[in-house]
Amino acid sequence: MALAMPMLSVSCHWSLHLRRCNNFKPTSTSRREIRREVKSLVAMFSDNTLTTDLVAVGLSGGIAMSLLKVWEKTAERRIFDQKMNRKLVHISVGLAFMLCWPMFSSGQQGALFAALIPAINISKVLLIGLGILKDDATVKSMSRDGDYRELLKGPLYYASTITLASAFYWRSPIAIAAICNLCAGDGMADIMGRRFGKKKLPYNRNKSFIGTLTMGFTGFLASLGYMWYFSSLGYIQWSSKMILGFLVVSVAAALVESHPLSTALDDNLTVPVTAAVLGSLVL
Repeated sequence: MALAMPMLSVSCHWSLHLRRCNNFKPTSTSRREIRREVKSLVAMFSDNTLTTDLVAVGLSGGIAMSLLKVWEKTAERRIFDQKMNRKLVHISVGLAFMLCWPMFSSGQQGALFAALIPAINISKVLLIGLGILKDDATVKSMSRDGDYRELLKGPLYYASTITLASAFYWRSPIAIAAICNLCAGDGMADIMGRRFGKKKLPYNRNKSFIGTLTMGFTGFLASLGYMWYFSSLGYIQWSSKMILGFLVVSVAAALVESHPLSTALDDNLTVPVTAAVLGSLVL
């Protein structure tokens, strides 16, 4: 009986404590304390740019790798034909990665950490394209005809564009123009051209009017979208001159992509070079 009484007392005490916890309602003081703790945590990460950039590398790299894995699986299961699958990779990966740029710090350190992710992909593409590494899923998702040596052209130029845009044109209108015209513009031009491009260009029978028009329009539209995105975050200041500059770049990139020289070289090379060079003059 003597042992039971303390046990009963402890039990009553904890029951009362649990009821108080369950009935707990945050007061204005407790809310202020919670907000203070959250702000101090955010400040810790914002003050330590190295920590911020390392976390950003992990998150954005994970997003990019997840996207690539999705398209590898669709290629393996032949959900889309190989050319369509390749273009879906082409459109989505670069644009999704640019959405992740705000995760990084604003200075050159952030730019270099961001560039590290596509740079790693360059190494992978080189190893596969040279035959050192075998990866059939990647080859199927990135090549036109299933030849691993194709990765040394278009996919290599693509990854190099994202890397250089991150490192040297960090969060700038030039980076927006280069990546949007390469990813959205060139990607959608091929899809629309193959499906509806019956009327060919007189100076290049491999290109169509609808494909060229689609490239100019989607490259411009995507550029405006990212202009608004970066402007809303305070990275750039949009203006009517900038909008006109994006239009000029997108039209020029579409014309260059339609030229036979782009077919001979590779539009993954000629389009971003055109966008960067012209963009540096008009943006």
